[in-house]
Amino acid sequence: MSNPIEFSETYLVQVGELTLKGGNIKDFEKRLVQNLQLYIEKVRARVHLRAGRMIVECPKESCEAVEYALDHLIGITGWAKAQTCEKNIESIKKTCLEIALKAKEEGCKTFKIETRRPDKSFPLTSYETNCEAAGDIFDQGILQVDVRNPDIMIRVEIREKCFVYGKTHKGCRGLPVGTGGKGLLLLSGGLDSPVAGYRMMRRGMKVECCYFHAYPYTSEEAQKKVEDLAQIISQYGVETHINIIPFTDVQMRIKEVTRSHEPLNGVPAEAFSTLLLRMCMMKTANLVAKFIKCQCLITGESLGQVASQTLENMAVTESCCELPLLRPLVGMDKEEIVTIAKEIGTYETSILPYEDCCVLFSPKHPVIKAKLEDAHTLYNALNVEDLIQEAFQKREIKMFSARNYVWDNFGD
Repeated sequence: MSNPIEFSETYLVQVGELTLKGGNIKDFEKRLVQNLQLYIEKVRARVHLRAGRMIVECPKESCEAVEYALDHLIGITGWAKAQTCEKNIESIKKTCLEIALKAKEEGCKTFKIETRRPDKSFPLTSYETNCEAAGDIFDQGILQVDVRNPDIMIRVEIREKCFVYGKTHKGCRGLPVGTGGKGLLLLSGGLDSPVAGYRMMRRGMKVECCYFHAYPYTSEEAQKKVEDLAQIISQYGVETHINIIPFTDVQMRIKEVTRSHEPLNGVPAEAFSTLLLRMCMMKTANLVAKFIKCQCLITGESLGQVASQTLENMAVTESCCELPLLRPLVGMDKEEIVTIAKEIGTYETSILPYEDCCVLFSPKHPVIKAKLEDAHTLYNALNVEDLIQEAFQKREIKMFSARNYVWDNFGD
């Protein structure tokens, strides 16, 4: 007979905006628990949620996987590894003393104790518990009290058990992925689109991806780069599928037609090349999104960042969308986007020097403020619908999941 698993380690997790929800809060809580269970499905751990706190228990060997999952789980504001003790003041004092001694070893000099008491049957008030728990730490000269800016905050939560913890970790915040619908992200190899996908995940959206590949003009390394980006953002969104769409024939048709077409209102047809490419991408993305039941498209466009992202050109792009087009970065500058890319781990991959199809086929002097009727005149001249349908049919699909990543890197 095998030995029973000892769930010796405990994590206390603070949920995010769920507490602001009304009658449907149970649905949000259920989704949050389900998402975390998917992350750690292949490791030994158990999860339950009570009174605004999620509690995770696991054996010591599962700690690394659980902590990785909590660092990437959208929908929580923070988490801490907690010690549990009996619900009496002597046990609380002893546990607080142990945490204070460890904090002193790590260089802390000051402390504060903060108690939350959801279990109102506990005989002491929160203030009385603070005073009692702090007494031995102060009297023994372990740490000095600093209620305004302590080196360590020792927190006590008195619930069905008593939880005591010191160091806390920030969570991703937001709403649980899967509570805000489903969108298709046009994922390139740049800095912007992965950040756009992440920001929509934080609003509860399940994000699927599509990538336009123009082999041999774009390399296999460029495709691998985008797949790596999909892997990274899947670690926040539980899982994602990337639809790799062969777009070489479409791009060659654009190049061929714009070279021979007459200027429109004094603007060379070739100046529309990038804009026409984006129109074709939107048309193809419509097909993919409808097929996989996405409710919107998502791009990493930021107003004025490049020539194709002026208000006039963005209006042209959007005219080809049959679903709502979300641009979560539209009002952000590059520095803000780079900061988020570094935080979520996509920056180093995004700056690898493999160019996407938009860059390789961009004209020297792109149109800045395209007229909608001119753009559609050129688009109609492409006669490209058959190539778009063919590209859609030939797409390759790959799946990336946080569950598999956790198992591959932290599993037994």
